Order: sequence, then C-alpha cells, then structure tokens
Amino acid sequence: MAQRETRGQRKTVRRIMHEYKHGELPRGRAGGKVKSRKQAIAIALREAGVSKYASPKKNRASLRKTKAKERRGQTAQARAEGGKRATRSRRGPTRKTTARKTPRGASRRTSRKRR
Repeated sequence: MAQRETRGQRKTVRRIMHEYKHGELPRGRAGGKVKSRKQAIAIALREAGVSKYASPKKNRASLRKTKAKERRGQTAQARAEGGKRATRSRRGPTRKTTARKTPRGASRRTSRKRR
C-alpha cells in the first residue's frame, strides 16, 4: 500500500515542481537547471522524503534536511524571489534579559526562619 504524504511533504513537492516549471530547479553540484520533468519529480520525491527507493530512515533524514533548508531560505525559489527568510531569526531574542541581583533561591533561603 502506498504511503500517504504529510502536509509538509506535499508542500515540498509543490515547491520543487514550481521551481522546475519556472526553470529555477538546480541540477545539483554540476550547475545548470533541470530540463526533464521526470527528473524533477524524482528530485521532489527524494527531497520530500516520499521516495519508494530510499529507506524510511533516509526519507525522514532528507525531509528534515529539506525543511531546515527552507527555514533558512536557501531554496532556489527563495533566491529567485529575493532570498526571503524567516523574520524571527533576524530579530534576535524576543524579550530582554536582565542580570539577576541575587542568585535564584537565595532570597527564599534568607527569609526562612531557623528552628
């Protein structure tokens, strides 16, 4: 029975096929762009972790790697559209951290009565 794709896997396949249709899908380290539709499908399934030729462990690893690449904005689609990245990573910490005047638990120890 065929494996059902998750939503993240479907989105990855969709993105890769979009890159192919716009002539942006790279051909690996050799450079150039993918011309064959069948090759684009094979790349999409491999990157999405849905390949029937890879082990389940390898599929999970390739999906993790692809999703990390998408979060960093290192896809061909992101480069073509101006390298969009997650805004949260540029902002830094969401709240200001201040130095503590007393170590944790110190105020609790001093206020307790001794018996």
